[in-house]
Formats: sequence, structure tokens, C-alpha cells
Amino acid sequence: MTHKHTNALIHESSPYLLQHAHNPVNWLAWSNKVIQQAIAENKLILISIGYSACHWCHVMEHESFENEQIADYMNTHFICVKVDREERPDIDNVYMTAVQLLTGRGGWPLNCFALPNGEPFWGGTYFKPEQWLILLKNVVQTYKQRKDSVLSNAEQIKKGIENMEKGNTGSSNLLPDLMEQSINNWKSYFDWEYGALNQAPKFPMPNNYKTLLQISAKKSYAEILDFVILTLNKMAAGGIYDQLEGGFARYSVDKYWLVPHFEKMLYDNAQLVSLYSEAYKCMQENDYKRIVYETLQFIEDNFSGAEGNFYSSYDADSLGHEGTYYIWTIDEIRNILKDEAPVFIAHYGMTEKGNFDGKNILFSKGINEPEKITLLKKKVLEYRKQRQLPGLDDKSLTAWNAMMCSAYLDAYLAFGNEKFCEHATRSINFLTETQLQTDGHLWRNFKNGKSGISGFLDDYAFLIEALIKFYQANFDEQYLYLAKKQTAYVIEHFFDNERNLFFYTPDYQTDIIVRKKELDDNVIPSSNSVMAKNLFLLGKYFGDSVYIEKSEKMLKMVQDKILKNPMYHANWLSLYHWHTNDFYEIVVGGTDALEALRLLQNKYLPNCIFAKAEEKSSIPLAQNRHSKELRIYLCRNNTCELPIASVEELKF
Repeated sequence: MTHKHTNALIHESSPYLLQHAHNPVNWLAWSNKVIQQAIAENKLILISIGYSACHWCHVMEHESFENEQIADYMNTHFICVKVDREERPDIDNVYMTAVQLLTGRGGWPLNCFALPNGEPFWGGTYFKPEQWLILLKNVVQTYKQRKDSVLSNAEQIKKGIENMEKGNTGSSNLLPDLMEQSINNWKSYFDWEYGALNQAPKFPMPNNYKTLLQISAKKSYAEILDFVILTLNKMAAGGIYDQLEGGFARYSVDKYWLVPHFEKMLYDNAQLVSLYSEAYKCMQENDYKRIVYETLQFIEDNFSGAEGNFYSSYDADSLGHEGTYYIWTIDEIRNILKDEAPVFIAHYGMTEKGNFDGKNILFSKGINEPEKITLLKKKVLEYRKQRQLPGLDDKSLTAWNAMMCSAYLDAYLAFGNEKFCEHATRSINFLTETQLQTDGHLWRNFKNGKSGISGFLDDYAFLIEALIKFYQANFDEQYLYLAKKQTAYVIEHFFDNERNLFFYTPDYQTDIIVRKKELDDNVIPSSNSVMAKNLFLLGKYFGDSVYIEKSEKMLKMVQDKILKNPMYHANWLSLYHWHTNDFYEIVVGGTDALEALRLLQNKYLPNCIFAKAEEKSSIPLAQNRHSKELRIYLCRNNTCELPIASVEELKF
């Protein structure tokens, strides 16, 4: 195919950047050379940030960035930079913070204007083409006529970003009533009719419900279990869940979980597999098992690469419209199912009028799926597979791949399906053999057989988390030692000794104006909270009090944030629960040790780690505990009980 325009993005691997490679805008990818060129040419920088599955990013591209008049103005007056926020979340974080300071809101597409040195001074999100051209001209005119004002504004924004990084100094002790106050604050936002927070749009926020599930094990918080069940059931029955094929959309635009923003993200589905697997262990709800199996089948069929890697996302759009792949008319269902159609139509709440643009998003009134519906939906799914699929973002990100590896491991430990362990093994091999280098350096991105972009804190944190989980799945001690080695690398290159927290970027990265820290648990848990948990667990395995103390110091730094906004610091709250309640280490040795471990791992034990005592175990927790007969050791708070000889004897 011949293109009228081609820019420098044609040399990139990111599907999002490649989407813009034939715009008339002279886009560049972010690098140190951008700043050098802008300074040399004395031009302002325009940083435009989005991602492949972003609907409004596509709209703005079509309306403005494919417009030759607008593109000509952009090329004349700006160094224009396109950023895939999933590849470069560090760049996104800096300029998103700037726009939020300026406007009080953010989102994607993100468009930020910066001085030639990269310091931001103005920005926004989506603009209609006529608004965009006016804004471009106003920015250029203002910089020419009131340059001192623009420079002053940039300086204030930079100080604002830096001040946000300083935060508070933390507490000297863990607050004794943090859990009670946080939960009471959180409960005031509960939607007791549809689950999750009482607002729209609604995001799944899997880590929130993993944490609430963990806390609900205490009798004083028993009602929280009801809320978690309500939320999980409503999500699984709603339109946000793909009722035919499995897998969850990114969020629901309403409070009912009915109308999704149809893009499907790897990180959502990884975490939701883990959540429903944990919930199954807690409640033995068979439909939670169905959700896990269907979602993992979706991942296998759609997001799995040949190297053991996983792809990133599906777009919301197909055939130029949002949701086209997923919605139905009653006549279509009648044509597919003939006389059996009424059962399907009734179960999924379909009407002639429809519930989305005159068509129907499938949803169920309850989580339970009759066998008849299972058979019928297979027929409808086969028909749907003839439709044009949404666009696939086929890059692989280390952090998200590690989360998917952990999801397969959580499913394996919940259901004992060896196929899940095989997928996890392929994934961990990809991560450790392709993305991880011998010196400890980790690549973030993988596409077309090539790895690139130095890893950020979340890449390391989620890989370490997966390595710890993988040890508990196969009890090969090399994975724990690799987790410890990578943790030492992260401490050396990411840790801020003054603030007792980790920077998001390593000390050897030079192409950003501010090194920021990721502290808030959002849809994805923050990289700092994941690392704090990793330190805690590795401290338990290796008897390393320094790691456990470091984890506690990190937790103390964010206690005020947890109190003010517990729903956006849920992973931290889970860590607080570990630090302030009994945490168990279970070591099993002798004949039938693995069978005993599997029986224990099938139980819901959120405050617990497992180890297998081998004759030559070198991990401190498992040393000197091997025996011929089955022996189970239960330890907590640095104290071990006398060994017992059967799972049935174990009492918590």
C-alpha cells in the first residue's frame, strides 16, 4: 500500500506509534534527541500521549493529526512527539501530573506543551479540530509575546511536580487503628445494590476486592465478605464481562456494570483471574471457577504469543465503531439459534429496542449459568468469530506479562489444573530468558522477536512477585534466589534512601525532567506497594529482618494516604494486615509433602506462605526440616509450633 506521508514512527514497534506513522505530522518517538533537537531549533515541544486501545485517541488522530492544514502548523512551530503511555509510563506520569496541576483533570489522549528543555507549561486532553488549531496558535503567540510568563509557569509546574514527590515524612510507628478507620471510611462509598464504589463509571479494581476478601476473614469485618460477593457476582453477570467468550472489558460507563468501554486489557484480566481464583478458594462458588476458566481460555485464544509472551489489549472499536464486535439484535440470535433462541434471549435480557445503540449488550440477571445456556452460547460465539475482530495491540509488556503469569499460578493453586501450570512455566521462562539480562537489567517491551526499553519499577516488582509465586507452585528454590537477586538490583538502582521508597525510574535513566514515585494503588497496584510486599515475603523466607523492616518503613510513609483514600491504597492496606496480624509460614517435609502442600494451598489462607523442606534445602525457612515421614511445621511471628503429621491436625 502506498502512503502519501510517512514519519519517523515507521521505525517503532509499538502498534500505537505505528498507527501514527503515516500522519502528515512529523512525529518523533521520545528520546534524549528530542530535547537536543528542540534546543538546537529553539522550538517548543508538543507531547501527545495515548495507547492503542484508546477510543478518543483514534478520534483525535483522524480529526486533527490526519488533517494536513493542522499538521503543517504543528510541523512548522513544534517538535511533535508521540508517546505510547504503556511503553513509557514514566513520561506519561510526568506530563499527566502537569496537566492535572494545570486543569484539575487528566485522561487520554493527553496533549502537553513543553519548553525546548522538556519542562511542561500547558496542556489538556481531547480537543476538536477547530479547538486544537486555535490552541496551537494561542500557544505560539503567547510564547512569542509573553515568554517570561510562560517560563515562570513552567517553573511553577516543575516545582509542583517535585513537591508532590516529597509528600509527608511518614510515621514513626504503625498506627494501631489504621485498619478500622480506613475500612469505615471505605464503607461509606460502597454501592450495596450493584457493588464497587457508588459511582459511574465503574472500574473493576481487582486488588480492592482481594484486599477486602483478605480482611473479611476477621469476624469483626464479616459483612465485607457480603459486599465482595455482591461485587464479584454483579461484575460477572454484567455487560462488562464477555458473556460468550470470557474476559472483562476495561470498565463500565454506568453504575450497573451494563455498558462497557469495550477495550480488553491484559492487566485487568490477569488480576481478575487471580481475584476469582482466590474467591473460589474462599467460597467454593462453581461459577467463579467458570469465570476463571473462560477468561483464561480467552487469553489463550487471543492474547498468547509463540514465545510464552502475552499481548497487551484489544481495541474498543471494530469496523470503525465502538463495541461492534460484541453487540446483537434479536433477529441475529433468532437466525443463529432458530427455535432455541427464546431461551437465550430471555437469559441475556435482550429486547427489540436494545440497550446500546439499538442493539443488545448481553448480560445476565444472575451469575449462575444453566447447562442449556452454555451450549447455546457456543453456537453464538462461533457465529461471532466470523466478524472482524477489534484491533490487537500485540506488544508484550514485562509487568503485565508477569501479572498474567501470577494469574495462571493463582488459578493452578486454586483448581490444580496442570495446563495452567504449563502456561505459567512458559511465561516465567519468557520473562527470565528473554526479558531478563544476566546483569539483572530487565527489558520492558517485546515485539517481533526484539526486546527494548529499560524496565521500570513495576516491571521488576511484578516479576519478583511472580517468581515468589512460582516457587510456591513448584518449590524449585532457584526462583526464590532469583527473586532475591532482582530485589537487590532494584534496591541498588531504584531506592530513595532519604524517603524510604522506590523511584519509578532507575538511577541510570536520563531522559526525564523529574524522577517520580508511584504510590497510589489504582486499577493496577502501585509498584511501591508490590515491592513492599515482596520485601516482606522474601524477609520471611530468608529470615532477613532488614527486608521486613524496609517493608515496614515504606508502609509508614503512606499511612496518611491510606487513611484518606483507602480504596486507592488497597495493596498497602493488605500489607498493613500482614504486618499487624498473625502471618503464617507453613513448611512441609517428608513423604507426601507435595500432596499435603496442595491440600493446604487449596484453602483460602491469605496471610500465609508455603515452603517444601528438601534434604538439601538452602532457604533458611526450609532448612533442617526434611524427614522421611510427613512433617508439617506451622510458624508465626518468629515462633514455630511442634511439627504435626497430617493436614487435619493443623489449627490456625
